[in-house]
Amino acid sequence: MSYSRFEDALAKAVAERRIAGAVALVTDRDGALYEHAHGARTAGQDVAMDAGTLFWIASMTKALVSVGALKLVEAGKLTLDEDLARLIPEFADLQVLDGVDADGKPKVRPARSPITLRRLLSHTSGFAYGFTSPDLLAWATATGAADPSSGSRAAHKQPLVFDPGQDYIYGIGIDWAGVVIEAASGQRLDAYLAEHVTGPLGMADTGFKLSPDQAARAASVHVRGPEGVMPIPFGLPPEPEVLPGGGGLYSTAGDYGRFLRMLMGSGPQLLSEATLRELATLQTAPGVGGFKSALPGMSHDYDPYPGMPTGYGLATLITPDPTGDGRRGGSLTWAGLANTYYWADPVDGRGGVLMTQLLPFADPEVLELFKALERDAYGV
Repeated sequence: MSYSRFEDALAKAVAERRIAGAVALVTDRDGALYEHAHGARTAGQDVAMDAGTLFWIASMTKALVSVGALKLVEAGKLTLDEDLARLIPEFADLQVLDGVDADGKPKVRPARSPITLRRLLSHTSGFAYGFTSPDLLAWATATGAADPSSGSRAAHKQPLVFDPGQDYIYGIGIDWAGVVIEAASGQRLDAYLAEHVTGPLGMADTGFKLSPDQAARAASVHVRGPEGVMPIPFGLPPEPEVLPGGGGLYSTAGDYGRFLRMLMGSGPQLLSEATLRELATLQTAPGVGGFKSALPGMSHDYDPYPGMPTGYGLATLITPDPTGDGRRGGSLTWAGLANTYYWADPVDGRGGVLMTQLLPFADPEVLELFKALERDAYGV
């Protein structure tokens, strides 16, 4: 299988200083078929990208945390549809944004339905991000509320943008799912994932904190400037009250490939076949899954498959139809804020990862690189 189209496109993007570098991996159920690194970990420095490079994978964290939560469902410690207020006191009196008052200030009212694990995992709980909801962004601006990225638990108790179960919006539901995991398991989220998810899969380079060795292998986050990409200061809160289950992990392409093989039913199996089927079943109305960005400096608008009836399952976006670039219908996919992307195709038994570190999200050129990787992987 030739990956010349992808490699040529990546080399061109690096040479033109459109990105600093990237690592790509394609795997089948038996192991990695292809891995390629090109460029630098930090623009302007001589340390090259390689298979050992660590990336902040941001929202690619969500699938791992979701699998961790589903393991607790299988263990009988959680159910998908119970009212989680029994475990999470903040869920007992949640408010919903309900327009603005005469002075232009956001109004709220009590939520009319409960928060459940199914709703958290499928982004139908009503929890949003400021960058996906202008209404929530306006509320935060009007109230001076702290952002959940601060790591404060109090900052995570924000108003919902609709009643739980009534709509879809991409948001902090999986951060709350991490808090639910801690309440149900009695373990801190990092320890729980290490014991029940990343450890069994052999994902030794995946975690919320970097060791000195890992920090030395980490890629910098970049933005584009007048002279090309340039690194920017970046760091997550070192000791957050709430570990960011929606976006706090670092990992490598190889580690994430191990997780994709599990999603495709191979290697160490963390979930039963029945739970894997449920994970890959649409939990939302068809035709949702992307978002309009309220903060263009953080993310572009993201609709990876316009016209396809995509929707969210219990861990990932589901593409029910063939993509036209190789993937079969029923494939699983999502991404991370700094332009990291993956797919897992359970029908064909093939998955892929593309890791960069560039803001804002949904960069058109990186998306084209991801598409080129998929096309070469399938020989399309």
